[in-house]
Amino acid sequence: MLNALTIDVEEYFHPNGMDDAVSPEQWDDLPHRVESTTHHVLDLLDEHHVHATFFVLGWVAERWPRLVRQIAGRGHEIACHGYAHRLVYKLGPARFWADVGRAKGVIEDCLGAPVWGFRSPSYSIVSNTLWALDILIDYGFRYDSSIFPIRHDLYGIPGFHRFPVRLRSAAGEITEIPPSTVRLWGRNWPVAGGGYFRLFPYWVTRQSIRRINQRDGWPAMVYLHPWELDHDQPRLPAKATSRFRQYTNLRQTEPRLRRLLREFRFAPICEVMQAVPKTLITHIIRPTTQCHHRCTDVNQWFNETISP
Repeated sequence: MLNALTIDVEEYFHPNGMDDAVSPEQWDDLPHRVESTTHHVLDLLDEHHVHATFFVLGWVAERWPRLVRQIAGRGHEIACHGYAHRLVYKLGPARFWADVGRAKGVIEDCLGAPVWGFRSPSYSIVSNTLWALDILIDYGFRYDSSIFPIRHDLYGIPGFHRFPVRLRSAAGEITEIPPSTVRLWGRNWPVAGGGYFRLFPYWVTRQSIRRINQRDGWPAMVYLHPWELDHDQPRLPAKATSRFRQYTNLRQTEPRLRRLLREFRFAPICEVMQAVPKTLITHIIRPTTQCHHRCTDVNQWFNETISP
């Protein structure tokens, strides 16, 4: 079974658990590590002859356009992670439309080619922000990976499909590709990504992927961030819960990832979806909020919130 490997390209201060510790106005003044940590990930993947999908933050692409071109030049798929790593449900339709448009424009300018995939910061497309899918469809995205079918304090739609599904709305169609979960005791449990990859013992990740491949008959999706391989990253004065989620077992990420790459087959999302033999279910979505999303003064909003 060919599984999807995805990398969210962002700085160590971008996770939304750090929002109370550092403001966007401070980002440019902090030590930057994303270029070196992403190169480390690229070298590791080259060593194992594996390609992945890199969801690049627009803020990063704007400052390190050469990095985006290097990722693509080494055979990886480039997708969009938004611009300023703001939670969708805190942005609202107009500002989300502006954020996505800026990010997509910056990344495509770097590549000279369109990007087809999107992942929202912290999986923040939830039940009351399904209007965001209309915006993604309007921008021409073909797939999204933003809906986590679990319960969590920051994200999640617990009853959502566990595996890829085609979503249809008044704006058109988009394929939703959820992060991996296993179904146990009547509940979906998150596996194979981010903090779950670091906090759970490695055997949990291994057995979960095998279960998804063999029992469910679907590819799994692994997601990581370059900063998760950087155990020397600066520690920020965030809340205890956020520090626990971000800093626990950072030294375990790289050896576990190396082991994972030896034991399973991985590829970018675009390649994995082409190999899926199943016909996707089509699900009709009706956003609960009417989406009047086109902001009349995008530049003014960005100047007020975050500068390049």
